Amino acid sequence: MELLDTRIDDSLARIVQELATTAERIGAADSDALAATADLIAGARRVFLLGAGRSGLALRMTAMRLMHLGIETYVVGEVTTPAITSADLLLTASGSGTTGGIVRAAETAVNVGAEVAAITTVADSPLARLATVVVLVPAADKLDRSGAASAQYAGSLFEQTVVLLGDALFHALWIRSGETADDLWPRHANLE
Repeated sequence: MELLDTRIDDSLARIVQELATTAERIGAADSDALAATADLIAGARRVFLLGAGRSGLALRMTAMRLMHLGIETYVVGEVTTPAITSADLLLTASGSGTTGGIVRAAETAVNVGAEVAAITTVADSPLARLATVVVLVPAADKLDRSGAASAQYAGSLFEQTVVLLGDALFHALWIRSGETADDLWPRHANLE
């Protein structure tokens, strides 16, 4: 049992180190893109969020936090999600920037005049080319099994970073709003 605990501790330390390094690299290279994304969120009438698989799960966490701020927020694919319009923002996450459904949704958003913000690892991907603002994550996409960008499996570092970026965007917007934690609390789900 002790040997397994040591491996878990080593794995946790490795993951935390990878996340810290990735966050530092994004902050140094893409702080303007992060600020622009926060501005797009704040200026949108409604925010739609879309990612596939684990990236989609990470963005759902961001959707919840934006809702806590009082931002009208929708997760694309839910049956109550309305049509996107020119006053709205589509916030996406795709490591490769080529996920078919996400690229098609971004095309639709652009065609109606909505803004698109993309979190991706590939600056010249189809998704990035459609986006108003792109936050580049220096991590492996799910098909990269080289271990060069991350020791973790598939797109784990990217997906974990999407969660951190979502929380960082929320935190910056929360501070900007001037609301207290008590102001946000009544928006928490009470049908659990």
